[in-house]
Amino acid sequence: MIPQYLVDFDLQGLPVVKTDCLVIGSGIAGLFTAIKASEDRKVIMITKKTVMESNTRYAQGGIAAVISEDDSPAYHRQDTLMAGAGLNSSAAVDVLVNEGPEGVRELIRLGTIFDKENGVLALTQEGAHSHRRILHANGDATGYEIVRALAEQAARHENIETWDDHYVVDLITEDGECLGALVQRPDGGRLFLQADATILCSGGAGQLYRYTTNPEVATGDGVAIAYRAGAHIRDMEFIQFHPTALSYPGAPRFLISEAVRGEGAVLRNINGERFMERYHELQELAPRDIVARAIVSEMELTKSTFVYLDITHEPADMVKHRFPTIYATCMSYGLDITSDWIPVAPAAHYMMGGVKTDLSGESTVARLFACGEVSSTGVQGANRLASNSLSEAVVFGRRIIERIRQLPPLDRDNLPSAYHQARVEAPAQAIVERRLKLQKAMVRYAGLRRNREMLNKGLDEIKRQLPIFNTKLTTREEYEFANMLTCCLLITESALAREESRGAHYREDYPLRSDAQWQKHLLQIRELGIVEELSDDV
Repeated sequence: MIPQYLVDFDLQGLPVVKTDCLVIGSGIAGLFTAIKASEDRKVIMITKKTVMESNTRYAQGGIAAVISEDDSPAYHRQDTLMAGAGLNSSAAVDVLVNEGPEGVRELIRLGTIFDKENGVLALTQEGAHSHRRILHANGDATGYEIVRALAEQAARHENIETWDDHYVVDLITEDGECLGALVQRPDGGRLFLQADATILCSGGAGQLYRYTTNPEVATGDGVAIAYRAGAHIRDMEFIQFHPTALSYPGAPRFLISEAVRGEGAVLRNINGERFMERYHELQELAPRDIVARAIVSEMELTKSTFVYLDITHEPADMVKHRFPTIYATCMSYGLDITSDWIPVAPAAHYMMGGVKTDLSGESTVARLFACGEVSSTGVQGANRLASNSLSEAVVFGRRIIERIRQLPPLDRDNLPSAYHQARVEAPAQAIVERRLKLQKAMVRYAGLRRNREMLNKGLDEIKRQLPIFNTKLTTREEYEFANMLTCCLLITESALAREESRGAHYREDYPLRSDAQWQKHLLQIRELGIVEELSDDV
């Protein structure tokens, strides 16, 4: 079993810092909850790099909310449930679609400048949405604009203290209650940060895979530390691969937004043939998992490592205006998307599962909350609808703060004292090598398409790395690797257990969806293993 704590500690001998609210992470979830909490609470926000480095920053497409008169929460609900493939919580989806518009208005009040056309908010449409309801900023730089506005607000607020380059090693718990976190400073020293409420906003886990649209920081830390603390982890088998990441020599797996297809781009194989009509009636606007698997099938059929995304038939001025970031990035690699087809391939993009929460964002550990991609609120189900992630972070961030305001102060006299475990010196093999090996194993054995043989091979590779938990870990890189290993184990075990195909989880040996047997969630609990939970909508 994975131990409760990665390192030994004695709280009596550590410096103690006390705060009302600890926020771990600085994407839209972290910044927004910190700002809301700071209205009447002292907040410490921890980020392992800088405030601007998060998945939110790279979000292009936009934020989904019902704004136009011909749209309605009922339509948004229907689209979200359709994408989620029978595993959404209808109550959580109701919260999202009804409270999303007010969340967007609050972002605007906090300084976010969304694009407008003729004086009104510009709305676009993305795959699997029935209406135009995606707000965007600077064309395709929505996430960056939101983080810019929120970071400026947070920096000005006297109740928010930001700790850059700090690393949360573990959550400290006692009797099923979270008391705060063990934090490592940039100089390697540690402290106990005690908080009345702890909010995980640590983002996703794209770095578990060799090819990902996520930044370096997305290593699944929040899920891993919550799992070790005893929180229930849900639906980890559902990893969304974005169908269209730039696949070009020398370039990173840069995201080519869903919105490009929403504005008319088509997919072609290396022979120049459109192929999506052979896979789904919605063609290029089919749900992401279907598009991603179709692309992999075409790559195999044509023995290629990519397909093309073609928007050259649209007016060049429109393409440059609507997608300035994508245009400029591709140009920097010698690709003019107004005249060249864009080579693309799927890449790990979003984690639907995470720390199970209630409708107030609280986990199964008291005083521990989760918001954003690290959480499993029930909104996303088996496959996230495009652009619902930013809305979810704002809507549930507000609810978390409402719940925190009801909490009594922490009993600060009943603190655990120490934790010790027999540990050996870590082996000399470089963590960077072990990390790359793990990422390659996840692509090979637990990626877009899975079967029992592949998953068992993956599990064997992962388990060979588990002795690291019995070694003395001291560096951020070692903690990250341990967290990645934990998440890889959770994903692979749950993918092996779910013997069907649903949403983003596709089993070649069980290619059909089975509601009779599998319309349920898989919970992973450190001391119990996998526990089944019926879907809310059964």
